Amino acid sequence: MKKVLVISYFWPPSGKASLHWPLYIIKHLPRHGWQPSVLTVDEDSFSHTDESLLAEIDPSLRVVKTAANEPFSLYRSFLGKKSDAPLIASETISLKNTDWRHRLAIWIRMNLFVPDARIGWMLSAVGGGSRMIMEDRPDVIISIGPPHSSHLIGKRLSRKFGIPHIPVLIDPWVDIVYYKEFKRNPLTLALDNRFERTTLRHAAHTVFVTNSARNEYLKKYPWLEQRSSVLYWGYNEENFTGPVTTTTHDTEVLLHAGNIFDYQNPAGLWSAVAKEIARGRRIRLRFAGTVSPGIKRAIADAGLTGHTDFIGFLPYQQAVQEMRNATYLLVCATEKRHVPGKLFEYLRTGNRIIAFGDDNEEVAEILKGADAGLLFPYHYDSDDILQRVQKVTPDPDAARRYSRGSIAGQLSLLLDRLR
Repeated sequence: MKKVLVISYFWPPSGKASLHWPLYIIKHLPRHGWQPSVLTVDEDSFSHTDESLLAEIDPSLRVVKTAANEPFSLYRSFLGKKSDAPLIASETISLKNTDWRHRLAIWIRMNLFVPDARIGWMLSAVGGGSRMIMEDRPDVIISIGPPHSSHLIGKRLSRKFGIPHIPVLIDPWVDIVYYKEFKRNPLTLALDNRFERTTLRHAAHTVFVTNSARNEYLKKYPWLEQRSSVLYWGYNEENFTGPVTTTTHDTEVLLHAGNIFDYQNPAGLWSAVAKEIARGRRIRLRFAGTVSPGIKRAIADAGLTGHTDFIGFLPYQQAVQEMRNATYLLVCATEKRHVPGKLFEYLRTGNRIIAFGDDNEEVAEILKGADAGLLFPYHYDSDDILQRVQKVTPDPDAARRYSRGSIAGQLSLLLDRLR
């Protein structure tokens, strides 16, 4: 059987949503003739844990963990946090926190750790990956990012052993959306651009998870035209086989699953929901995941605190059950290149989707293809959002083209060409 080494910073028992793509794609690869192995870290400073995901790992899968060597223990000390205090991504980069230590920590993170704060993993990962390659002799190396430090590790190992490298860009690299909120000095930008350019130039093939991201990269690097492709984020069909357990019959539930940041604030939606409640509709907002301070403040300003449940992080299957139980599902794209991964799980539920995103044609097209919901710009302030979305008639079967079993088959064809 052909072999592929997958470099993924996030891996169970981490509860980070971005590990779902490698975790479930890896699960399907053996049926297509590819035996995977995984290089990851021995800890994850940010994520909640989800022990249930460990059951998704084949016992025969080789997983090697190396030291993360991260700066986050120093970060906690600098901010006066306890050594075991959890770090929440939406809070660590929130500009609503004006404490000088927080602002300085952001500047250091954005300017002194290139390409990202996970770069400390590189030394141990290259050592551990080298040992794996000498023992397993993989035919291809795949790296998953963010963190984009993973791609530097993949490139280093690829050059050292002469093995084709495929970086998978879940999000853009140098111009990822949240960098726009922060000042990065010219030297940092120059170095990060060099890392991105040399990694993609060296790669045998680059995978993007949205067409719009690929198109943007083609403008920057035209030579990627014949050396890149798109594999969508997708969803796991196995997670949607059980019955739906409806917990409330007289209240409509509007759910957002996953992290939501200050820059993803659909202010008009909160206003529209408040007006509907004032007219007598029973509606509850539910957030399964971390919610930034700015979003919480906007909800409070709309008078919705008493109608909102902040239930926090949930194990993955529980989060899926929340999606299936909801009346409406909220998804907030950060920019026109962003197709949130949760969108595909939302599609599979068959529930109506309320999407926000400015000039995001790709999300609009995906929604239209399944008649699953509508996309609104963030400045939309009419109170007819729910009425308009009620008119769509979702077709959950239209989502099946995005199953990860199908996507793994597409990836295996790509791997076969590079072997």
